Amino acid sequence: MNILFISLGCDKNLVDSEVMLGLLDKKGYQIVDSEEDADIIVVNTCCFIHDAKEESIQTILEMAEYKKEGKLKALIVTGCLAQRYQQEIIDEIPEVDAVLGTTSYDHIVEAVEEALAGNGHVVLEDVDALPDVKEKRLVTTGGHYAYMKIAEGCDKHCTYCIIPKLRGNYRSVPMEKLLAEAKDLADQGVKELILVAQETTVYGKDLYGEKSLHKLLRELCKISGIQWIRILYCYPEEIYDELIQTIKEEKKVCHYLDLPIQHASDAVLKRMGRRTSKAQLVEIIEKLRKEIPDISLRTTLITGFPGETQEQHEELKDFVDEMEFDRLGVFTYSPEEDTPAATMTEQIPEEVKEDRQAELMELQQEIAFDLAEDMVGREVLVMIEGKVADENAYVGRTYKDAPNVDGLIFINTDEELMSGDFARVRVTGALEYDLIGELI
Repeated sequence: MNILFISLGCDKNLVDSEVMLGLLDKKGYQIVDSEEDADIIVVNTCCFIHDAKEESIQTILEMAEYKKEGKLKALIVTGCLAQRYQQEIIDEIPEVDAVLGTTSYDHIVEAVEEALAGNGHVVLEDVDALPDVKEKRLVTTGGHYAYMKIAEGCDKHCTYCIIPKLRGNYRSVPMEKLLAEAKDLADQGVKELILVAQETTVYGKDLYGEKSLHKLLRELCKISGIQWIRILYCYPEEIYDELIQTIKEEKKVCHYLDLPIQHASDAVLKRMGRRTSKAQLVEIIEKLRKEIPDISLRTTLITGFPGETQEQHEELKDFVDEMEFDRLGVFTYSPEEDTPAATMTEQIPEEVKEDRQAELMELQQEIAFDLAEDMVGREVLVMIEGKVADENAYVGRTYKDAPNVDGLIFINTDEELMSGDFARVRVTGALEYDLIGELI
């Protein structure tokens, strides 16, 4: 039987997809990449914001057409949309044969078998469960880098966010399990581990009574084959001295942090339910840059949060201009049902949200260009991602660039390189690099 797997949403969802693919692969199912070749289609959904919800629904409806035409034997929906709207999916899209919630992905083989037998199937485990799957994941990121989910759920309960209701309370994955998974990934050829969770910074506090991300990092650094370790989703208020010191000392840990701050106005941050003030944000950013001068900081912002005034928007622009983040993404606020922010007064018109988003991105483009110009003449290590067709050039990533969220750079060389190779290069332009060193 041929299975097509469609994974939508974030990298954390992708890890769940890869676990399900591993379970199906072990059972002998053939993984295909075309709807026309598929006997079974699984859609792993997202519904974090409105656009993600719309993409998930549209994808399910498109795949349902193959069921109507009789080409498809089973259609299965998993993930966040399935967790939140399982009954609506069952009632309104009869072509769907099975629904699995966010903590039920370990039931994927059972769901497929039941669907093929003609039995409707819904599995919604306790949202605070933590599936324990022994089989190997099927890595889909090309083999030289992989995401590793170190925890599930979130305890923050920001007023705009539905995640705690869909993913449960914060649960760290035991360190011994993560180390075994990392060793297995390294044996498969993975050279870059990207640590993800709804929040990575408080890893281990629920299991070990204290924040333990620094301990996990030191153990991961001992694994042969792993050359880069990158950390995403670090809440700024939870960054602590031992973590900073570990990033500073361990050569394998990229000098890169993803700090989702969302805003810089104290009033807006308070309405969002965030746990930092602007002064605290400035303090932690300055501390990181003092301790690790070459650190690359990425953040995300939300424009048009309910009640955001023009003055507060200007305050955010001034903050971005002053902080000069290396990487920055901006989202317009999306009101999600069952969240406190969705019922707040003073909702902002979409046009205003988008105008403010555009202003911030235009400002960040100027900052990014200036920072890129400052890199000219320096030497950096890059991971090769692939070759530019018909040119003596390759694309790659520096330690400053996380896959799919940050940019790619171009390396000019007549040498033959492979995806996953590391090379030392000299920066010759804003995005132009020349190969100068042997492969590592």
